[in-house]
Amino acid sequence: MQKLNTKLTTKLTPSTIAALEEMLQNTARPAPPDYLPIHFLGGYTAGQVIGHLNPDFTSYLQESLGGKPIPHIKIGHDRLTIDHARPLELSESLLNMADRMREGGLIPGWRNENFAWIDQNGHEYFRLERSAFRTFGFRSMATHINGYTKAGNLWLGRRSETKATDPGRLDNLAAGGIGADETPWVNARRELWEEAGVPPQISDQIEPVGRIHMRRPIPGRGFHDEQLYVYDLQLADNFIPTNHDGEVSGFIEISLSEAAARILADEFTSDAAFVTADFILRNTEAG
Repeated sequence: MQKLNTKLTTKLTPSTIAALEEMLQNTARPAPPDYLPIHFLGGYTAGQVIGHLNPDFTSYLQESLGGKPIPHIKIGHDRLTIDHARPLELSESLLNMADRMREGGLIPGWRNENFAWIDQNGHEYFRLERSAFRTFGFRSMATHINGYTKAGNLWLGRRSETKATDPGRLDNLAAGGIGADETPWVNARRELWEEAGVPPQISDQIEPVGRIHMRRPIPGRGFHDEQLYVYDLQLADNFIPTNHDGEVSGFIEISLSEAAARILADEFTSDAAFVTADFILRNTEAG
C-alpha cells in the first residue's frame, strides 16, 4: 500500500497505531476445521481448494445431491468436489446447487446478480449468483474507495438499515462487489456515482493503492473470501456526497483520529474497518 503524495497531519497515540497494526495482521483467517473444503478439478492447480461449506449446511446438501445428483458436482464425507467443465456448463450446475440451497433457506438476500470465479492467471471458470459466493466460500472481488479531503478528513457512509449485510454500520465513501462483467476500475467509478454521487470528472481521479485479502467465517452463513481492490480519492473541501441507490442512509466527515476511535469501537463493517485502518496508518504518524 502506498502513501498519499501529500502527508496528512494527523498524529495518533502509539497504542492506537499498535491496535490498528495488530488488526491488519489478521485480515485473512483460515476456515474452521469443521468446514467442508470444496475442491475444484480445473484451473491452474487441479484439485485446489476454492471454497468452504458451513457444517450446518452439509447434511442438507448431502441429502439433496444423494437424491438427485447434479452434473460435475460430488459430495463426500470429507469434501465437495467440482469437476472440470466448460464455464457455461459449470455455471449451470452451480446455479442448480445454489437454487436448492436457497429453497432450503440457506442463501438469504438473493440478488439476481452474478459474480465470476477467476483463477490466479485471470481465467474465468464459472459465474454464480453473488449471494451464493459467501455460502460456498468462493473468492469474490470488491472495490473500496477512501474519500478524503484536503483538510485531512475522511468521508464515510452509513449503510442503510434495510441492507441484508451489516445494516447501519459505517462504510467507506463507496464500496461494492465487482460484477461478472466489470473491472475493478469500472466498478469503483460506478459505485462512487451510485452510492456517493461522485460524478465521472471527479471519479476519474481515483488512485489505486493496493489490495487486501479478506477471509473469515460468517456465523450462520458461510465463509467470506474476498479480494478488496482499494482506491483513494481526494475530494474538494466543499464536496458533499449524495446517495442515489438507497443503500446508504447518510454520510459523515470525520478526522482520521475519530475514524480510528470508531474502528476500535467496532462501528464499521469488517471490510471497511480494515480498509480505513490501512488508510490511517499510511497517512499518520505517532504523536
